[in-house]
Amino acid sequence: MQLVVARIGRAHGIKGEVTVEVRTDEPESRLAPGAVLATDPASVGPLTIATGRVHSGRLLLRFEGVGDRTGAEALRNTLLIADVDPEEMPEDEDEYYDHQLIDLDVVTEDGTEVGRITEISHLPSQDLFIVERPDGSEVLIPFVEEIVSEIDLDEQRAVITPPPGLIDDRAEIASARDEGPEAATRDEDEDA
Repeated sequence: MQLVVARIGRAHGIKGEVTVEVRTDEPESRLAPGAVLATDPASVGPLTIATGRVHSGRLLLRFEGVGDRTGAEALRNTLLIADVDPEEMPEDEDEYYDHQLIDLDVVTEDGTEVGRITEISHLPSQDLFIVERPDGSEVLIPFVEEIVSEIDLDEQRAVITPPPGLIDDRAEIASARDEGPEAATRDEDEDA
């Protein structure tokens, strides 16, 4: 099975290094020197990592055969893809690979069907489940502990405790027009 482990960013310096947006929890093994990675688009790769280092909190990689800034810039936005055994599990028991989560049924704690996970969106701040509802519409579910209370791979389901408004239209919205002390003050001012 193939997993996207990084996306190549801009060139760094003049010797062929690139910044990478890491998309794996195991960069030390997946993005180590000597690793051979498939690419998307496929015509760019495969790429073999020659060196890797962290600079100002960002991972920098250099690939064999890419020795200058021009070559590095040509790789921008390329996805790096690692071959992974489908039976392999992440080291941390609370982590999952995308292929393990795709097609899981999403239900609330009381068993109400929400839909099926069709995609995982990896954002800088958190991951999102893109869930297709039975009516064909989509809902985005943040993959955070406060909302996703259980992932059961044996039962093929994700149990969620959604806050009001996440999967329905019953959100409670505070309005400045609600009656309260400020409203009474405005009414008195208008009478004066």
